[in-house]
Order: sequence, then C-alpha cells, then structure tokens
Amino acid sequence: MSELKNDRFLKALMKQPVDKTPVWMMRQAGRYLPEYRATRAVAGDFMSLCKNAELACEVTMQPLERYPLDAAILFSDILTIPDALGLGLYFETGEGPRFRKTVRTQADLDGLIKIKAEDDLGYVMNAVSTIRKELNGSVPLIGFSGSPWTLATYMVEGSGSKDFRAAKTMAYNDPALMHQLLSLLADNVIDYLNAQIRAGAQAVQIFDTWGGALTTPGYKEFSLQYMKKIVDGLIKEHDGREVPCILFTKNGGLWLEAIAETGCNAVGLDWTIDISEAKRRVGDKVALQGNMDPTMLYASPKAIRAEVKRIITDFGTGTGHIFNLGHGITPDVTPENAGVFINAVHEFSEEFNNKM
Repeated sequence: MSELKNDRFLKALMKQPVDKTPVWMMRQAGRYLPEYRATRAVAGDFMSLCKNAELACEVTMQPLERYPLDAAILFSDILTIPDALGLGLYFETGEGPRFRKTVRTQADLDGLIKIKAEDDLGYVMNAVSTIRKELNGSVPLIGFSGSPWTLATYMVEGSGSKDFRAAKTMAYNDPALMHQLLSLLADNVIDYLNAQIRAGAQAVQIFDTWGGALTTPGYKEFSLQYMKKIVDGLIKEHDGREVPCILFTKNGGLWLEAIAETGCNAVGLDWTIDISEAKRRVGDKVALQGNMDPTMLYASPKAIRAEVKRIITDFGTGTGHIFNLGHGITPDVTPENAGVFINAVHEFSEEFNNKM
C-alpha cells in the first residue's frame, strides 16, 4: 500500500499536531451532488450501487474530486449486516429503508442466519479495496458500521421509527431477548469492521444514530456497553499504522465522559453541544469530531464562514479536532456551499494549529 500524502485526519485522531484542522462530511458522497445522482441512475437503485465495487468507488471519489477533503468514507449503508442476516432489506421511495422480516421473538432471533463478513458482505470488502487502490495514498479511507442498538431498532421495528415503540418495548419487557440480539450484532460488527480494516480501511466509525432516543440507564445498558465491546474487539494496528476508532452517538452530549471511557480514539459530536464544553469535559482523553449544524449549509457563504470560524475559535488551540457536520449533509444543499464550508475550515484553522 502507498504512503499517505495527506495524513492530518489520522494525526488529529491520534491527537498529534497538524498544520490545519482536517475536515470531512458525513454522507459526503450523496444526493447533494449531481454526479452522484447520475451514477445512482446508472446503478438502478441504492443497494445495486452499494454492491457494485466500481460504482461505489466512483461515488466515494466524487466529493474528493470537487473539494480538498482530508478523508474518504466508504460508500455503503449501515444496514448491510441486518440484510446479510436474512431480513431482506429494501428501500421504499420516499420512505427510507424497510425489512421484509422483523425480529420480535426468540424464534425470530433463532432463525437468523450466521454470517461471516468477508464472505456474506464480500461486496463491501471489494468496495473498500477498490477505493483504497483508487485513492493511491491521497487521503485515508474510513470504514464504518451502525451500532448494535441502532441496527436492532431497524430489525425490531422493520423500518425507521419516530418513537421506537417496538424496540423499546422489547428492551423493557424482555431485556434478555434484546441483549441476545445486541450481543449477536456486536459480534457481527466486530467481524465486519475488522474485515474492512484488513481490506484497507485506515480508520473506522460506529454510527449510533438512535442511541440518543434512550434514557441514561437505557443508553448505558443497551447501547454503550456493546460499543465498548466492539472497540475492545477491533484490530488496533494494520499495515504498520494504528487504526483509530470514532464513536458517534446522535444526541449523545449527555454521555460524553462515558463514551470517552470506552477506549475509542475520538467522540463524534452533533450540533446540540458546544465544542468548548465538550473539550472541557473530556480533557485530553479523546479527540473530538464535529460539529456544525448541517442546515447551516443552507445559509449564505458569509454566515457559513462565520459559523466555521466560531467553532474553530471555540475549540481553540490544542490537538485532536476533526471538523465535521453534526450529522449527515442533507440532499438539497448546493455543492458550492459545501465547498465554502470545507475551504473555511482549512483557512481559519491554520492560525490555531500554528499556535501550538
């Protein structure tokens, strides 16, 4: 594998000095780009795009061709594991992901097929190795997975949910069954992320999209302990480099200290917490990733630049900041505004990084 020409993202994750704050965007390969929509039309549908290594590579590279981003992220979906388990993932236009089967009983759980990531999700590993080769050392490649709790919510509900009634009912009424499901998913996520690392992912992120829907005791019992199990089970070094891990819980600001104690390298922040407060609370334990409100990208270039400058100023000097949005970029943002955001991060952060 070639040497990295730009490693500031990995350095920041390891809390090492950088010349400028690295920046990438969750969902940076997505519907806001006209070239993405064109490639998806060629693929026919979303999962066909995910399962075609060349097309998945093409859309992963599209934002890097437009913007000076500091990392690429694998183009895939968080629900690949439940799909491989035999639940039948499909996408309803305008409705989001759905499953043909749900997991609500012991019999449902017992009926899940056992998977091995490199075989049953081989198309993901093909995409990782294809993208890594195409990147040719320009920037690092991020692999990812959904968290066990987030995956479980979709598997129990059968789709997205506003109140997670079925998933929470299982957790409260039959916690033993929920823990069986979460344990199975944690084992699968460990296998899946390690397979991505072996295929070429140089950092990994766990997306705990729905952890913030839980109570504090519920979060620690049903989400956080399983993410810690995953962190403990991950390959820590590959190709002579440490492989850092980012945990991102949307609406997880209440639990920053607990997340930082898992052994992860970085905590992803949504936009509901001030980054200076987050930095004060976690100290030097972990790097912080975030945390501009994605809807700021609908504002004027002047307002976008002012908000980027505010967040960089609030973080201040010191190591360990990866700039990102507080959640994924939304589909109807103009690509030009995304460019304003990315360029502003590099412009305004140079001064703070040179003061270290």
